[in-house]
Amino acid sequence: MRLGSRPATLGLLLLCAAAAGAGEAEELHYPQGEHRADYDREALLGGQEEVDEYVKLTPEEQHKRLKSIIEKIDLDSDGFLTESELSSWIQMSFKHYAMQEAKQQFVEYDKNSDASVSWDEYNIQMYDRVIDFDENTALDDAEEESFRLLHLKDKKRFEKANQDSGPGLNLEEFIAFEHPEEVDYMAEFVIQEALEEHDKNGDGFVSLEEFLGDYRRDPTAKEDPEWILVEKDRFLNDYDKDADGRLDPQELLSWVVPNNQGIAQEEALHLIEEMDLNSDRKLSEAEILENQDLFLTSEATDYGRQLHDEYFYHDEL
Repeated sequence: MRLGSRPATLGLLLLCAAAAGAGEAEELHYPQGEHRADYDREALLGGQEEVDEYVKLTPEEQHKRLKSIIEKIDLDSDGFLTESELSSWIQMSFKHYAMQEAKQQFVEYDKNSDASVSWDEYNIQMYDRVIDFDENTALDDAEEESFRLLHLKDKKRFEKANQDSGPGLNLEEFIAFEHPEEVDYMAEFVIQEALEEHDKNGDGFVSLEEFLGDYRRDPTAKEDPEWILVEKDRFLNDYDKDADGRLDPQELLSWVVPNNQGIAQEEALHLIEEMDLNSDRKLSEAEILENQDLFLTSEATDYGRQLHDEYFYHDEL
């Protein structure tokens, strides 16, 4: 699922570490360039356990649950799914699973089961011990110093999420800590954290140079590497909405917070392009059932996961 993006925080480093396995996943999906269909099924349903559960469903039950989901996506009940309806549903799915994951984590982190997660409990769950760094004392080792700074930033985010100033975070506050992008009162903190990291000249904005970080063009190169060209394009066309050559706080927020809306819109458009048999720019139930495998390998059903989650297919959603 699509999780919170916090530049230069421990959360981001953990996400990057997970992403390092993407190459291995690609090799499993396309060994020697050949597509593995069974890999799609596992990705579709979340793993072997979910695959086994899916196989146990009768075709009738699969069909029934899928139809129920289609009906819920169809907000105006006109029998068709539009790009907007698909996008809204996918965004709702993103948020639902992010919240479910945070709730599961809350139970794991709450070591003494007092309905509150303290900073010590967070450390024990994350690092198997309580870590306490001096804010004013830098470490000589570069790697240790980098971790110290990231740990202190996580602590600041923890304290900001703690609205009632209690000894720990309740569930709502823990969700704000794990997913600040989903909670309004954390937006200012997210912006300030990003400015502290990227606004090197302290003017309250992030320039293109600051956006690119430590990159310096090789004087012997005729042009920038491709990844720099991609990043420049993102800066100019995706984030710098007023085209003034810098990101203001609101534009900065669109960069540092995951753009689930954009992802959802892209997926909705992709589904319509692939499944719309009569070119009316919307999907009927018949078109979806005709392309059931594609629909079940998309974000619209969270790769089939929704067929096993009563929150989505139950009549009282």
